[in-house]
Amino acid sequence: MNDIIEKASPMTTPTSVTFANTDIDRFAQASGRVAILVGTEGQLDISGRRVNRLTKGALKRAIEAKVDAGLKPGAVFTLAYPTGMEAEAVDVICLPRSASAQKARAAGAQVGKKRGKSEILMALGNSKWAADVTLGVVLRDYQFQDHKTDAEPRTGAIEVMCNDPDAVSAAAAPLLAVAEGTFFTRDLVNEPANVLTTTTFAERLAAMESIGLKVEVLEEDDLAELGMRTLLAVGQGSASPSKVVVMQWNGGEEGAAPLALVGKGVVFDTGGISLKPAAGMEDMTMDMGGAGTVAGVMRAVALRKARANVVGIVGLVENMPSGTAIRPGDVVTSMKGDTVEILNTDAEGRLVLCDALWYAQERFAPAAMVDLATLTGAIIIGLGHENAGVFSNDDAFCNAFLKAAAAENEGAWRMPLGQAYDDLLKSPIADMKNIGGRPAGSITAAQFLQRFVKDDVPWIHLDIAGVASVKTETPLAPKGATGWGVRALDRLVADRYETD
Repeated sequence: MNDIIEKASPMTTPTSVTFANTDIDRFAQASGRVAILVGTEGQLDISGRRVNRLTKGALKRAIEAKVDAGLKPGAVFTLAYPTGMEAEAVDVICLPRSASAQKARAAGAQVGKKRGKSEILMALGNSKWAADVTLGVVLRDYQFQDHKTDAEPRTGAIEVMCNDPDAVSAAAAPLLAVAEGTFFTRDLVNEPANVLTTTTFAERLAAMESIGLKVEVLEEDDLAELGMRTLLAVGQGSASPSKVVVMQWNGGEEGAAPLALVGKGVVFDTGGISLKPAAGMEDMTMDMGGAGTVAGVMRAVALRKARANVVGIVGLVENMPSGTAIRPGDVVTSMKGDTVEILNTDAEGRLVLCDALWYAQERFAPAAMVDLATLTGAIIIGLGHENAGVFSNDDAFCNAFLKAAAAENEGAWRMPLGQAYDDLLKSPIADMKNIGGRPAGSITAAQFLQRFVKDDVPWIHLDIAGVASVKTETPLAPKGATGWGVRALDRLVADRYETD
């Protein structure tokens, strides 16, 4: 066995952040990067004035030049190797009090991107956005270097100086918990499939019992007894055992129905017998992105001790071609009891999710349910890499999620459902087919899933194929895994399900 399989990579955690009272004498000795705030008119607070004196007026002259050119909220510019200071650079953040939280996070992310391995000393004064600037720095500071032999991880700390460090620290604490959940998701999605097997994935989730989650791992015998034959069918061609992991956070009212999050966790997807083209198949290590996001949200709500009941259920499988693999033309029976004619073994994610969705409803009777999956290439054709596809049977629930996603600047766009699309799934020999043809492929996939949602359960399906992992950097993440959805779903929990 490849040695790397035996080594579980360490989890990436956000860089240490400390909060302290403003100390203007610290700027003279700062050796890394210094970040200060100015308004759109270039106004300097006491920290900025101290830095300006140290640089013999160079900072003010640079700011005046930028103001004359039109300094915009959220802009960041750098004074490199400033005269009179030990610091390697001064990052100037233009952030008036009227700026939005998203502008503050994006500005902080620019500082995080620039820092390299250096420490950062941020002077945020009395900015109401101090916690959000800090979150932006941390999110963009992410690196995945577990498999680089010459990696030099960032070790420099982030120190935030402000007028009320206790208040800013308290405001930042839940945001940093969400950052850790986002990092957890990014790590999972970035891992190669020979490291993140179904077994290793389950072990990493089980380890979250240490932060207060209740975690159960259902093995193949358990799944067979439950009747999860569509999920088991996907993994039957692989040597990696199929599993379902159940994570519970019970921070709300005792006995209150939970929000259920259900994720597709295909650790590698060859397409099975309906083999994918070789070009680009290496990207299918991210086909467990839905399960990765569910895991990240569960980590976030546990770390910030959310006053809500949330359950996360992920189906972990590997889709491989072999003598035991499911074939096109086979018919399998779901946990619900409906039969499915398999026309394409590469439409496997819906087979994993349909059993997991039914299990979630039968066991937990959730107040509402969200599933996430890198489900279809069709959603990328429709929405590119800017938005996830959102499908729902409940307008109020859907609107609450869209509001949360907009507040977190995570792109999401509602797509239609309807009987005409559902009719495309009719099969002559079974209750349904697993595909509806090329037209409206992401919609017919959602219609397939809706068949496994009870009429009285508010439900959202998120097709995250275009946003889970991207080839270019985003404002808050380097290229690769984005952690999309952790922030939006955590906000949905906070806004809609937390008790007072």
